[in-house]
Amino acid sequence: MASLKKEDIKQEVFDLYDKYAHNQLDRREFMEKLSVYAVGGITLTSLLSFVMPNYKDNLTVSPNDPELDSKFITYNSPKGGGEIKGLLSKPKNSSGKMGGVVVVHENRGLNPYIEDVGRRAAKAGFISLAPDALTPLGGYPGNDDEGRAMQRERDRNEMLEDFISAYEYLKNHENCNGKVGVVGFCFGGWISNMMAVKVPELAAAVPFYGSQPNEEKEVAQIKAPLLIHFAGLDERVNTGWEDYEAKLKKFDKAYEAHFYPDVNHGFHNNTTPRFDEASANLAWERTIDFFKKHLS
Repeated sequence: MASLKKEDIKQEVFDLYDKYAHNQLDRREFMEKLSVYAVGGITLTSLLSFVMPNYKDNLTVSPNDPELDSKFITYNSPKGGGEIKGLLSKPKNSSGKMGGVVVVHENRGLNPYIEDVGRRAAKAGFISLAPDALTPLGGYPGNDDEGRAMQRERDRNEMLEDFISAYEYLKNHENCNGKVGVVGFCFGGWISNMMAVKVPELAAAVPFYGSQPNEEKEVAQIKAPLLIHFAGLDERVNTGWEDYEAKLKKFDKAYEAHFYPDVNHGFHNNTTPRFDEASANLAWERTIDFFKKHLS
Protein backbone atom coordinates (compact mmCIF):
# COMPACT_ATOMS: atom_id res chain seq x y z
CA MET A 1 0.00 0.00 0.00
CA ALA A 2 2.88 2.34 0.78
CA SER A 3 4.02 2.09 -2.83
CA LEU A 4 0.64 3.13 -4.27
CA LYS A 5 0.80 6.49 -6.01
CA LYS A 6 -1.88 8.72 -7.50
CA GLU A 7 -0.46 7.95 -10.95
CA ASP A 8 -1.11 4.22 -10.39
CA ILE A 9 -4.84 4.80 -9.98
CA LYS A 10 -7.22 4.96 -12.93
CA GLN A 11 -9.48 8.00 -13.24
CA GLU A 12 -12.48 5.65 -12.99
CA VAL A 13 -11.52 4.97 -9.36
CA PHE A 14 -11.70 8.68 -8.53
CA ASP A 15 -15.05 8.87 -10.34
CA LEU A 16 -16.32 5.93 -8.27
CA TYR A 17 -15.18 7.58 -5.05
CA ASP A 18 -16.96 10.78 -6.08
CA LYS A 19 -20.21 8.88 -6.60
CA TYR A 20 -19.77 7.12 -3.26
CA ALA A 21 -18.93 10.37 -1.45
CA HIS A 22 -22.05 12.01 -2.89
CA ASN A 23 -24.42 9.17 -1.99
CA GLN A 24 -24.90 7.85 -5.52
CA LEU A 25 -23.48 4.46 -4.49
CA ASP A 26 -23.89 2.65 -1.19
CA ARG A 27 -20.84 1.05 0.43
CA ARG A 28 -21.58 -2.43 -0.95
CA GLU A 29 -21.90 -1.13 -4.53
CA PHE A 30 -18.79 0.99 -4.11
CA MET A 31 -16.74 -1.99 -2.88
CA GLU A 32 -18.03 -4.22 -5.69
CA LYS A 33 -17.16 -1.70 -8.38
CA LEU A 34 -13.84 -0.81 -6.73
CA SER A 35 -12.78 -4.48 -6.68
CA VAL A 36 -12.60 -4.42 -10.49
CA TYR A 37 -9.54 -2.16 -10.19
CA ALA A 38 -7.77 -4.32 -7.60
CA VAL A 39 -5.42 -5.93 -10.13
CA GLY A 40 -1.70 -6.38 -10.75
CA GLY A 41 -0.62 -6.49 -7.12
CA ILE A 42 -3.10 -3.81 -5.96
CA THR A 43 -5.38 -5.34 -3.34
CA LEU A 44 -8.87 -4.07 -2.60
CA THR A 45 -7.78 -3.27 0.96
CA SER A 46 -4.83 -1.18 -0.20
CA LEU A 47 -6.96 0.57 -2.82
CA LEU A 48 -9.67 1.40 -0.28
CA SER A 49 -7.10 2.64 2.21
CA PHE A 50 -5.55 4.83 -0.49
CA VAL A 51 -8.74 6.59 -1.58
CA MET A 52 -10.17 7.22 1.89
CA PRO A 53 -9.19 10.38 3.82
CA ASN A 54 -6.18 10.40 6.14
CA TYR A 55 -6.74 13.24 8.57
CA LYS A 56 -4.19 12.31 11.21
CA ASP A 57 -1.13 12.89 9.02
CA ASN A 58 -2.28 15.87 6.97
CA LEU A 59 -3.08 18.78 9.27
CA THR A 60 -1.29 21.92 8.08
CA VAL A 61 -1.96 24.03 11.19
CA SER A 62 -1.74 22.46 14.64
CA PRO A 63 -4.88 22.71 16.80
CA ASN A 64 -2.46 24.04 19.44
CA ASP A 65 -0.69 26.55 17.19
CA PRO A 66 0.83 29.11 19.60
CA GLU A 67 -0.02 32.00 17.25
CA LEU A 68 -3.76 31.24 17.27
CA ASP A 69 -6.61 31.40 19.70
CA SER A 70 -8.73 28.48 18.45
CA LYS A 71 -11.62 27.03 20.45
CA PHE A 72 -15.08 25.52 20.08
CA ILE A 73 -18.03 27.79 20.79
CA THR A 74 -21.79 27.49 20.40
CA TYR A 75 -24.09 30.05 18.82
CA ASN A 76 -27.83 30.33 18.26
CA SER A 77 -29.47 29.37 14.98
CA PRO A 78 -33.18 29.94 15.65
CA LYS A 79 -34.32 29.20 12.08
CA GLY A 80 -31.96 26.24 11.76
CA GLY A 81 -30.80 23.62 14.23
CA GLY A 82 -30.95 25.69 17.43
CA GLU A 83 -27.62 25.61 19.29
CA ILE A 84 -24.78 25.03 16.81
CA LYS A 85 -21.18 24.18 17.68
CA GLY A 86 -18.34 25.68 15.67
CA LEU A 87 -14.58 26.16 15.75
CA LEU A 88 -13.74 29.84 16.26
CA SER A 89 -10.15 30.74 15.33
CA LYS A 90 -8.29 34.04 15.32
CA PRO A 91 -4.74 35.37 15.50
CA LYS A 92 -3.68 35.55 19.15
CA ASN A 93 -1.81 38.85 19.14
CA SER A 94 -3.76 40.85 16.58
CA SER A 95 -4.34 44.54 17.17
CA GLY A 96 -7.53 46.08 15.87
CA LYS A 97 -10.53 44.41 14.31
CA MET A 98 -10.35 41.96 11.43
CA GLY A 99 -12.53 40.56 8.68
CA GLY A 100 -14.55 37.43 9.37
CA VAL A 101 -14.71 34.20 7.37
CA VAL A 102 -17.38 31.50 7.70
CA VAL A 103 -15.85 28.15 6.65
CA VAL A 104 -18.41 25.63 5.40
CA HIS A 105 -17.83 21.89 5.44
CA GLU A 106 -18.64 19.26 2.81
CA ASN A 107 -21.55 16.82 3.06
CA ARG A 108 -20.18 15.06 6.15
CA GLY A 109 -19.96 17.52 9.02
CA LEU A 110 -17.05 19.36 10.60
CA ASN A 111 -14.19 16.93 10.02
CA PRO A 112 -10.51 17.62 10.82
CA TYR A 113 -9.78 18.91 7.29
CA ILE A 114 -12.38 21.70 7.56
CA GLU A 115 -11.22 22.55 11.10
CA ASP A 116 -7.75 22.89 9.58
CA VAL A 117 -9.08 25.23 6.86
CA GLY A 118 -10.63 27.38 9.60
CA ARG A 119 -7.23 27.65 11.28
CA ARG A 120 -5.58 28.43 7.91
CA ALA A 121 -7.95 31.39 7.49
CA ALA A 122 -6.99 32.63 10.97
CA LYS A 123 -3.28 32.27 10.14
CA ALA A 124 -3.96 34.57 7.18
CA GLY A 125 -5.24 37.28 9.53
CA PHE A 126 -9.00 36.69 9.76
CA ILE A 127 -11.36 35.61 12.50
CA SER A 128 -12.97 32.40 11.24
CA LEU A 129 -15.90 30.27 12.30
CA ALA A 130 -16.24 26.70 11.04
CA PRO A 131 -19.68 25.43 12.15
CA ASP A 132 -20.78 21.81 12.42
CA ALA A 133 -24.22 21.38 10.86
CA LEU A 134 -24.39 17.93 12.48
CA THR A 135 -24.58 19.51 15.96
CA PRO A 136 -28.33 18.79 16.38
CA LEU A 137 -27.58 15.10 15.73
CA GLY A 138 -24.64 14.92 18.12
CA GLY A 139 -21.94 16.46 15.92
CA TYR A 140 -19.39 15.04 13.48
CA PRO A 141 -19.15 11.36 14.51
CA GLY A 142 -15.44 10.83 13.86
CA ASN A 143 -15.69 9.29 10.40
CA ASP A 144 -17.01 10.56 7.09
CA ASP A 145 -19.25 7.59 6.22
CA GLU A 146 -21.37 8.10 9.33
CA GLY A 147 -21.13 11.86 8.85
CA ARG A 148 -22.63 11.64 5.37
CA ALA A 149 -25.47 9.45 6.62
CA MET A 150 -26.19 11.90 9.44
CA GLN A 151 -26.10 14.94 7.19
CA ARG A 152 -28.74 13.36 4.93
CA GLU A 153 -31.07 13.41 7.93
CA ARG A 154 -31.03 17.21 8.03
CA ASP A 155 -32.91 19.59 5.75
CA ARG A 156 -30.38 21.50 3.66
CA ASN A 157 -32.29 24.77 3.86
CA GLU A 158 -32.26 24.53 7.66
CA MET A 159 -28.51 23.94 7.46
CA LEU A 160 -28.24 27.03 5.27
CA GLU A 161 -29.86 28.95 8.14
CA ASP A 162 -27.18 27.59 10.49
CA PHE A 163 -24.45 29.13 8.35
CA ILE A 164 -26.35 32.40 7.93
CA SER A 165 -26.51 32.53 11.74
CA ALA A 166 -22.75 31.91 11.83
CA TYR A 167 -22.39 34.98 9.60
CA GLU A 168 -24.44 37.01 12.10
CA TYR A 169 -22.38 35.69 15.02
CA LEU A 170 -19.10 36.70 13.36
CA LYS A 171 -20.41 40.05 12.12
CA ASN A 172 -21.26 41.02 15.69
CA HIS A 173 -18.13 39.54 17.30
CA GLU A 174 -16.04 42.07 19.24
CA ASN A 175 -12.93 41.21 17.19
CA CYS A 176 -14.65 41.49 13.80
CA ASN A 177 -14.75 44.66 11.69
CA GLY A 178 -18.26 43.79 10.51
CA LYS A 179 -17.17 42.54 7.08
CA VAL A 180 -17.74 38.80 6.72
CA GLY A 181 -17.17 36.46 3.80
CA VAL A 182 -17.78 32.75 3.28
CA VAL A 183 -15.74 29.92 1.79
CA GLY A 184 -17.16 26.44 1.34
CA PHE A 185 -16.39 23.13 -0.31
CA CYS A 186 -18.77 20.82 -2.19
CA PHE A 187 -22.00 21.10 -0.12
CA GLY A 188 -20.26 24.13 1.39
CA GLY A 189 -19.82 25.52 -2.11
CA TRP A 190 -23.60 25.42 -2.55
CA ILE A 191 -23.99 27.08 0.86
CA SER A 192 -21.53 29.81 -0.22
CA ASN A 193 -23.50 30.46 -3.40
CA MET A 194 -26.78 30.53 -1.48
CA MET A 195 -25.46 32.82 1.26
CA ALA A 196 -24.61 35.27 -1.53
CA VAL A 197 -28.29 35.04 -2.50
CA LYS A 198 -29.76 35.21 1.01
CA VAL A 199 -27.43 37.61 2.88
CA PRO A 200 -27.52 41.11 1.33
CA GLU A 201 -24.58 42.37 3.40
CA LEU A 202 -22.28 39.39 2.78
CA ALA A 203 -18.92 40.91 1.81
CA ALA A 204 -17.52 38.05 -0.31
CA ALA A 205 -18.36 34.47 -1.30
CA VAL A 206 -15.89 31.78 -2.41
CA PRO A 207 -17.53 28.49 -3.49
CA PHE A 208 -15.22 25.57 -4.24
CA TYR A 209 -16.88 23.12 -6.67
CA GLY A 210 -20.36 23.86 -5.34
CA SER A 211 -23.67 23.54 -7.13
CA GLN A 212 -25.28 26.78 -8.23
CA PRO A 213 -28.54 28.63 -7.55
CA ASN A 214 -31.13 27.53 -10.12
CA GLU A 215 -33.59 30.39 -10.08
CA GLU A 216 -33.09 33.61 -12.02
CA LYS A 217 -34.67 35.56 -9.16
CA GLU A 218 -32.08 34.09 -6.78
CA VAL A 219 -29.14 35.19 -8.92
CA ALA A 220 -30.72 38.64 -9.22
CA GLN A 221 -30.53 39.00 -5.42
CA ILE A 222 -26.76 38.45 -5.18
CA LYS A 223 -24.86 41.48 -3.87
CA ALA A 224 -21.53 39.93 -2.80
CA PRO A 225 -18.61 39.57 -5.20
CA LEU A 226 -17.97 35.91 -6.08
CA LEU A 227 -14.73 34.01 -6.53
CA ILE A 228 -15.66 30.59 -7.93
CA HIS A 229 -13.32 27.59 -8.11
CA PHE A 230 -14.01 24.57 -10.35
CA ALA A 231 -12.20 21.27 -10.80
CA GLY A 232 -11.58 20.57 -14.49
CA LEU A 233 -12.65 16.90 -14.28
CA ASP A 234 -15.76 17.60 -12.20
CA GLU A 235 -18.47 17.11 -14.82
CA ARG A 236 -21.20 16.71 -12.19
CA VAL A 237 -20.81 20.25 -10.82
CA ASN A 238 -19.44 21.97 -13.92
CA THR A 239 -22.52 21.16 -15.97
CA GLY A 240 -24.41 23.94 -14.18
CA TRP A 241 -21.82 26.66 -14.78
CA GLU A 242 -22.82 27.84 -18.25
CA ASP A 243 -26.36 28.63 -17.13
CA TYR A 244 -25.17 30.23 -13.88
CA GLU A 245 -22.65 32.42 -15.68
CA ALA A 246 -25.28 33.58 -18.18
CA LYS A 247 -27.48 34.72 -15.28
CA LEU A 248 -24.57 36.42 -13.49
CA LYS A 249 -23.82 38.33 -16.69
CA LYS A 250 -27.47 39.19 -17.28
CA PHE A 251 -27.72 40.84 -13.87
CA ASP A 252 -24.23 42.36 -14.07
CA LYS A 253 -22.91 40.58 -10.97
CA ALA A 254 -19.28 40.84 -9.87
CA TYR A 255 -17.63 37.43 -10.24
CA GLU A 256 -14.48 35.67 -11.33
CA ALA A 257 -14.28 31.95 -12.05
CA HIS A 258 -11.25 29.69 -12.27
CA PHE A 259 -11.11 26.22 -13.76
CA TYR A 260 -8.19 24.08 -12.60
CA PRO A 261 -7.38 21.63 -15.41
CA ASP A 262 -7.02 17.88 -14.94
CA VAL A 263 -8.00 17.86 -11.27
CA ASN A 264 -10.87 16.14 -9.50
CA HIS A 265 -13.71 17.43 -7.35
CA GLY A 266 -12.22 17.81 -3.89
CA PHE A 267 -8.80 18.86 -5.18
CA HIS A 268 -8.35 21.30 -2.26
CA ASN A 269 -8.79 18.55 0.34
CA ASN A 270 -5.24 17.50 1.21
CA THR A 271 -6.34 14.38 3.10
CA THR A 272 -7.36 12.31 0.05
CA PRO A 273 -5.54 11.40 -3.19
CA ARG A 274 -7.88 13.73 -5.11
CA PHE A 275 -5.72 16.52 -3.66
CA ASP A 276 -3.71 18.46 -6.21
CA GLU A 277 -1.09 20.52 -4.41
CA ALA A 278 -0.37 23.09 -7.13
CA SER A 279 -4.05 23.79 -7.85
CA ALA A 280 -4.99 23.79 -4.16
CA ASN A 281 -2.24 26.25 -3.28
CA LEU A 282 -3.15 28.56 -6.17
CA ALA A 283 -6.87 28.46 -5.33
CA TRP A 284 -6.20 29.19 -1.65
CA GLU A 285 -3.80 32.03 -2.50
CA ARG A 286 -6.50 33.55 -4.72
CA THR A 287 -9.05 33.06 -1.94
CA ILE A 288 -6.96 34.84 0.69
CA ASP A 289 -6.16 37.71 -1.71
CA PHE A 290 -9.88 38.02 -2.48
CA PHE A 291 -10.76 38.16 1.22
CA LYS A 292 -8.02 40.70 1.92
CA LYS A 293 -9.47 42.89 -0.81
CA HIS A 294 -13.11 42.66 0.30
CA LEU A 295 -12.95 42.15 4.09
CA SER A 296 -10.38 44.74 5.14
